[in-house]
Amino acid sequence: MPLIRAGTREDLPRIAAIQANTPEAAQWRPEDYLQYDLRVCIEDGAVAGFAVARDTAPGECELLNLAVDQNFRRRGIGKFLLESLLKSSAKTSETRDDVCVFLEVRESNVAARAFYKRLGFQEVSVRPKYYDYPPESAIVMKFHSC
Repeated sequence: MPLIRAGTREDLPRIAAIQANTPEAAQWRPEDYLQYDLRVCIEDGAVAGFAVARDTAPGECELLNLAVDQNFRRRGIGKFLLESLLKSSAKTSETRDDVCVFLEVRESNVAARAFYKRLGFQEVSVRPKYYDYPPESAIVMKFHSC
């Protein structure tokens, strides 16, 4: 089982490389991730993927980005990262079992949409022209544990 831990400044070059090689992922400045809940997955001694989220209310967060290095895909790393964030959100929830997570995903990213659906997310709305490069709508997805 891969190791999931908090991301650090030392992880940023690897996070930047993963993000740059994942054009369907959001292209944020990696330094900005340090102000949020940044998780990395260590596999074979290297950062194989990352996830970053921000709390929006007790028991509620927004997934800002999730990306896995192409050489480490199909190993469950994305699932492990997302589950780690869900557990963390549950700890901040007042009821400890009522967790709500939102995210936006490119309309054309069929693989990611299917991945999130397999983990219990539902498509709840569309944000037209949400992305700039390239221009595209976003699908808003929501996970609610109750």
